[in-house]
Amino acid sequence: MTQAANIDTERLTGLLQLMQRIRAFEQAAIAAQKEGLVLGAIHPSIGQEAVAAGICTNLEQADLMLSTHRGHGHTLAKGADPLAMMRELFGRAGGTCGGKGGSMHIADFGVGMLGANGVVGANIPIATGAAHGLKLQGSRQIVTCIFGDGAVNRGPFLEGLNWARVFDLPVLFVCEDNGFSATTRTATMTGGAGAGARAQSIGIPAIEVDGNDLMAVDTAARAAINDIRAGMGPTLLHAKTYRITGHTAVDPATYRPAEEVEAQQANCPIARLQSALTLAGVEAARLAALHTEALHEMTDIAAQAQATDWPDPALAYADVQDVGNPAERAF
Repeated sequence: MTQAANIDTERLTGLLQLMQRIRAFEQAAIAAQKEGLVLGAIHPSIGQEAVAAGICTNLEQADLMLSTHRGHGHTLAKGADPLAMMRELFGRAGGTCGGKGGSMHIADFGVGMLGANGVVGANIPIATGAAHGLKLQGSRQIVTCIFGDGAVNRGPFLEGLNWARVFDLPVLFVCEDNGFSATTRTATMTGGAGAGARAQSIGIPAIEVDGNDLMAVDTAARAAINDIRAGMGPTLLHAKTYRITGHTAVDPATYRPAEEVEAQQANCPIARLQSALTLAGVEAARLAALHTEALHEMTDIAAQAQATDWPDPALAYADVQDVGNPAERAF
């Protein structure tokens, strides 16, 4: 990790606050699901917060982003309203998708978040298409596409990266590698050296970074984004991290040794950044307050979401694909 004496404590304290808010949001969502208030799957990103914070802090609001089914942190870091996000999880009016999308399909075009995606790797060609559109428009915007390590073994990975290279598109591909494809260790199902080597084989620069080191992610993302915005074409950032929870909120993750999870909890990005800031002279009480404030904020937001009205049934067919003017009917 970067030398404590050289770090920007104010900026990094702000990023620690963001990571605490991301974790608290997911903890509040998981608690709500246990109470039966959130239906459908929740895929937590607890332990992976540095990837979301380190990348999104270097993006502009107009930049576009696509995420995975584990996208709460990415969406919050891109600037989405946490109350609208929580209402979406609760299926209530005022959710980012009107309460129709749920956890895996959050989108907020107002902050450039084109959507999370429940299909592994499916966001890659969508991001590539969006980047191609931006290039045709002559825009300075870029696209960031975050996917998991399991996605690199699916066809859209090769198709999307190849297209982006051929047309030198402004897209940052981010492999958020938490070591598991659902419940299977990725190393047991991935041939060769993995995401970075595959990108380099088709001419895309690849950077590997410790995804639990906020400062390392921040530095690597800033350099890659600057290059992409300068017209140098796509880059892949391979961020190696670890999700502390199971694949879903109800997955006990018994396929992982307890000592492995315990070690990773000590290595989590929040703990590491707190240690660095403490060494740099930031008062422990100030850091502790960030944790408490985040918990209170997200607990209150969950309560507000629960108290929000359900969507008007008359809106069930609003925002539905209408190409060809299909008739409403029961399926």
